[in-house]
Amino acid sequence: MTRRITVSLPDDVADYLAKHPNSSAVVTDAVRARMHRTATTRAMLEAAGFPITDEGVARWRGKFQPPTEAQRAESRRRLDALEAGRWPDNEERA
Repeated sequence: MTRRITVSLPDDVADYLAKHPNSSAVVTDAVRARMHRTATTRAMLEAAGFPITDEGVARWRGKFQPPTEAQRAESRRRLDALEAGRWPDNEERA
């Protein structure tokens, strides 16, 4: 079963979706990935040898602040460099 919903999107996201013949599938994939992100992260950590318990999650919840805009920009810069096949070093910073 499917339902039609209407959402407002930033121009860059709407432009991206307009380039895809099945924008509903793109949105569905993105939303499902977000829905399953916690379970995926937990499974990856457990596979790497980090046991995750509900008590541990509750203890750590809220101890970290959301990333600042500067931290987000730095993460984006590093990801862009990695995707371009190079590791960003300190000299590349603007």
